[in-house]
Amino acid sequence: MPTPMNRRRFIASTSAVTSAIALPALAQAPDRYPTRPITLVVPFPPGGAVDNSGRAIADRLGRVLGQPVIVENKGGAGGTIGTTQVAKAQPDGYTLIVTSQTTHVINPALSPSLPYDAVNDFTPITLIDRLANVLLITPGLPVKNFAEFVKYVKENPGKLNYASSGNGSLAYLSMELLKAKLGLSITHIPYRGAGPALTDLQAGQVHMTWNNLSSNLSMVQNGRLRALAVASPIRPPQLPDVPTFDELKLPELNLTSWTGLAAPAKTPEPIVAQLYEAMRTVLRDPQTLKAWNDRGAMLPEAVKPVDFRKEIQQRIQFYKNIVKTHKIAVDQ
Repeated sequence: MPTPMNRRRFIASTSAVTSAIALPALAQAPDRYPTRPITLVVPFPPGGAVDNSGRAIADRLGRVLGQPVIVENKGGAGGTIGTTQVAKAQPDGYTLIVTSQTTHVINPALSPSLPYDAVNDFTPITLIDRLANVLLITPGLPVKNFAEFVKYVKENPGKLNYASSGNGSLAYLSMELLKAKLGLSITHIPYRGAGPALTDLQAGQVHMTWNNLSSNLSMVQNGRLRALAVASPIRPPQLPDVPTFDELKLPELNLTSWTGLAAPAKTPEPIVAQLYEAMRTVLRDPQTLKAWNDRGAMLPEAVKPVDFRKEIQQRIQFYKNIVKTHKIAVDQ
């Protein structure tokens, strides 16, 4: 089952950190890692959740490690292009990737012929955050709630469309699952990433999408987008008036997201251990806590590399079962 999110996991309800934790550079000899800047690949365009997560940790991680961490966006093909690039990179700790549910769980569950192996081509380091997902519509649609939305879509079969960050993305799988559960006819329009999709959604070029709270919170709060339902067992404090899919009697749609940090397979264990410890420091910092709260994300405890790998494996199987049960296939 997806990782549950309870009130304790939401940043807004997290108790204050007892003491400030500084971000000192780790002591290192000149011949030790890292001795030059590190590239952090985001396999999506700027503006989406994965990009936001990468940029949120890059500066902090660089200060802990004592070398700049430079974000490089390599979007396209639902995250496949950038992810494949990192899978083939030198395992020396100088090329890292912001992993996501899309690249390391959904894509493998939907597409067995990927050019990378989500488990064996990478060395997981730790989780960066966990994210609630939201069903969003452009304000131009004449509906105010989920029930009106379902009624309107059924009255206009095939006339509405939804945007996703690409074939095989979590947005794609979630919307296809919604269509299958409720018998809806909605056309899929894939984008290179969530950022461009959200831009067109605000402009009314597409009608709806499924996206994480982190990427769209301000857009919902200022009325540029309308949230109809949230994939979370409880209502996020940032959206107290938006019902959960549990409340709507659709618990199968409580599909939450996460982002994480990984390196190419065969990265030396001492480097992996150093990166994990650095991320532990980043995730414990009060400034990180505030940043995650401001963007509607949930700050996890640092997950050990071995446990992160197990979670990825379990999630792949979970989504494979969903794909098989509901006969969901990747658009061609």
